Amino acid sequence: MTSPEGYAGTILRVDLSNRTIRREDVSSDLARTWLGGNGFGVKILWDEVPASVDALSPENLLIFATGPLVGTPWPCSGRMEAIAKSPLTGIYGDSNCGGYLGPELRFAGVDALVISGAADRPVSLWLHDGVFEIEDATHLWGLDTVETEAAIRNSKGDQQIKVACIGPAGENLVPFASIQATPNRSFGRAGLGAVMGSKNLKAIAARGRARVPLAFPVEFSELARRMHQRIRANDFYPGIARHGTSGLVPIVNETGRFPTRNFQRGEYADAELIDGEALRNQYWVRDDGCFACPIRCDKVFQVQEGEFAGAITSSLEYETLNSFGAAIENSNLASIIAANERCDRLGLDTISTGRVISFAMELHENGLLNEQLAAGTKPQWGDYRTALSLIELIAARKGLGALLSLGVRRAAEKIGGDASLYAMEVKGMEIPAQDGRAQQSMGLAHITSSRGADHLKAFPTIDETGYPHEVARRYGQEFLPEMSDPQALRYKPFLVMDGEDLGAVVDSVGICKSGGTHVMAEIYWSEIAEGLTYATGLPFTEISLRTTGERITNLMRAYNALHGITRADDRLPRRFVDEPFIAGGAKGQIAHAEEMLDEYYTLRGWDTRLGWPTTETLERLDLVDVARRLKEEAHG
Repeated sequence: MTSPEGYAGTILRVDLSNRTIRREDVSSDLARTWLGGNGFGVKILWDEVPASVDALSPENLLIFATGPLVGTPWPCSGRMEAIAKSPLTGIYGDSNCGGYLGPELRFAGVDALVISGAADRPVSLWLHDGVFEIEDATHLWGLDTVETEAAIRNSKGDQQIKVACIGPAGENLVPFASIQATPNRSFGRAGLGAVMGSKNLKAIAARGRARVPLAFPVEFSELARRMHQRIRANDFYPGIARHGTSGLVPIVNETGRFPTRNFQRGEYADAELIDGEALRNQYWVRDDGCFACPIRCDKVFQVQEGEFAGAITSSLEYETLNSFGAAIENSNLASIIAANERCDRLGLDTISTGRVISFAMELHENGLLNEQLAAGTKPQWGDYRTALSLIELIAARKGLGALLSLGVRRAAEKIGGDASLYAMEVKGMEIPAQDGRAQQSMGLAHITSSRGADHLKAFPTIDETGYPHEVARRYGQEFLPEMSDPQALRYKPFLVMDGEDLGAVVDSVGICKSGGTHVMAEIYWSEIAEGLTYATGLPFTEISLRTTGERITNLMRAYNALHGITRADDRLPRRFVDEPFIAGGAKGQIAHAEEMLDEYYTLRGWDTRLGWPTTETLERLDLVDVARRLKEEAHG
């Protein structure tokens, strides 16, 4: 079978239990219907990982999937997906990563990896120029992620090798362990590092010299050039290029949606001490970026003196500045750099890690952490030293870290009493640094996301910024003023649905949501369809691509339905509904996310009682077998 252009042409099936590797072709039908990335991932997960499979068992699959635009001249085409059943939530899990790993996998001849089973001792995968090997990694077990990458590169004598690996947190099966990738990038959310650890897979190393075949290279390159120009000409470009996401801190704080003290408040008095300008003025070393990125939003920071001298990190994002800053009421910027470095080395998601620590601090504040649970630790607001020690304890699953390593939902269940009131999560996933009381669309996005609380599935930035010209250009003047108003409910179910479907395609073709699709609003359905047609030679249109995004989103929801997820699970913690902000830019506001569910479900063609895709919707999306199985297994 000949794979379409735009694909390396190979899906690798790696069985770690039997130490075998088998190749599968990427068919034109698979490419047209599911694209790649999380489209490939959710299709394989649906077909092969039933609800009865435990996330940390050998029967769970760990899937790494690139997309047809990865490794091409398209702007910001360095993204890829990891997909598995999540050990944190017990439902569909995926995580997205930038940098250079995705392109390198494609250059090595691989579009996707499907990893099954579990090795009887630590192993790694070595994928290079069409040669694919399973190697012993016993000597790497116990190393942190930086040490692991260095050891692999040194042993191969090639500093250009790209590596994805787990640290001690993944080895210890922490349910929110990350997978770290070259250079300092993360598959952060959903605990896929624990899935990798459960398989005794320490690392994946890739090196290749092939290039991605394009069906119409001249036309593709010209279109890509125009997209680069559009991004550079956008009004948001200078700020993002200078600060990356850390530049959001003052904007978000001013509008009252910068979570402080575990979402007790929406503004932080010392925000200017931990924002992008403070970072740049005090600790900036250089700018960095992902493959084919004109923005270079990543920055390298290093502490030169004081208590944390020598701490160095990159990819210090808005989320991490909140997790180890305002969320725990800490304005010591050097300690936040140290916390980010520590999480990256140990292999921990900074969002979930910060949230479980702020959860512990609020429990302590309310007298819900007894001496036995606290195990000698006293987590108090602003105590960054205790926060740093808890990062180590969580990765090792020792002391109070053993409890917190469960995630806020399971930790609250274990503690009992009122602990659940302080567990800021949806479907078991800790809520990121976005507050649905201050931005109504984001609250809805959190509860409808397929992987639990998440801002990146829908990524509704148009009303986040409140810029009406973005709305008018993308959707039309008739959607104003409501769509650009963070507090208005009108049009927000449509905004979230459109963002989710577009995001499903973006995550499947392998480009960046900050690279013109969800941030800067320069690249939309028609541009992606045109790029895919030139890359693959397959006839993509805006209409067909919208259907593909809808198909992927519906299959993720159907998969979660098999696991018992219903409308009852689409809800925010009571704090967001019962506790209006008492000050700040969103004073007096609560979240109205659940009030928008009927309209959201209706727009999607989902049953409004259960929140499941209807048979008619699934059949319209050519998911007849999915409809049949959902009826038999979930409804039955």
